[in-house]
Amino acid sequence: MKIGVNVLNFGPGTDPGVLRNWARTVEGLGFDLLMVSDHIAVTPDVAARYPAPFYEPFTTLSWLAGLTTRIRLGTTVLIAPYRHPLLTARMAANLNALSGGRLVLGVGVGWARQEFAALGIPFERRGQLTDGHLRDLRAAWADTADYGTQKIPVWVGGNSDAGLHRAVRLGDAWHPLRCTIPWLREAAVRLKAAADEQHLPVPALTPRIALDVTAAPVTGEQRLAGQGTIDQIMDDLDQLRLLGAETVVLDPYNGDPRETCHPQAAWQALATVAARLNLSPTLTTTEQT
Repeated sequence: MKIGVNVLNFGPGTDPGVLRNWARTVEGLGFDLLMVSDHIAVTPDVAARYPAPFYEPFTTLSWLAGLTTRIRLGTTVLIAPYRHPLLTARMAANLNALSGGRLVLGVGVGWARQEFAALGIPFERRGQLTDGHLRDLRAAWADTADYGTQKIPVWVGGNSDAGLHRAVRLGDAWHPLRCTIPWLREAAVRLKAAADEQHLPVPALTPRIALDVTAAPVTGEQRLAGQGTIDQIMDDLDQLRLLGAETVVLDPYNGDPRETCHPQAAWQALATVAARLNLSPTLTTTEQT
């Protein structure tokens, strides 16, 4: 099972230097995948959760591709309706080629009504638009004479039944976000049932879970996967491995934008996980230098 990290490409503490240190730390600790999120218009509903500056994912990942050598690069998740599918296809294909085939394209339908309005895109049609976007991506990439792309894995985000079924129809993997282990266990059953019903392959399971290391155990039915003591987190990863998860993305952001001003806490949590997983470090981490 591969382990990735959601890197914070937004917030008051984020700047090019911090992004560089995030990338070098995550790759240096031996993680397999670095992912960033997506917003274009930082409208009030977006800013309340993910304030400016917000670094656009394709340009950010292109820059980070030049600062790294091994780690895969991805989006968790690109909001599909925000860009013309041919533009997305072109940028993704170019980034994949320039990075040596390291791109993972996670996509989703989006949630920010004000941002949709600012971009002139109908919020109520976001699911339909995403379906069409994914079909157009596949068609564009099929023209290898023009795009010349290697296979780019497409992870479909969304915790709803619609997101799950969209992953079966149009994705290589289903990418649910920040769930409990019991919910994921039940959802994995629904994922297989949906694929069997449509006579399609079961997409890979690639969840993004929390990374919130605590001194004392966290209890209760609402405990998110990845939340609790390091022993609890290791057990969560074992449970996800047993569910057949191919990749798990750790998300160290717990909702307070001020966290971006102190990334060292997240880097230390990642270092603790990496040590327990016996990952193979490739560089000296930022915190150690």
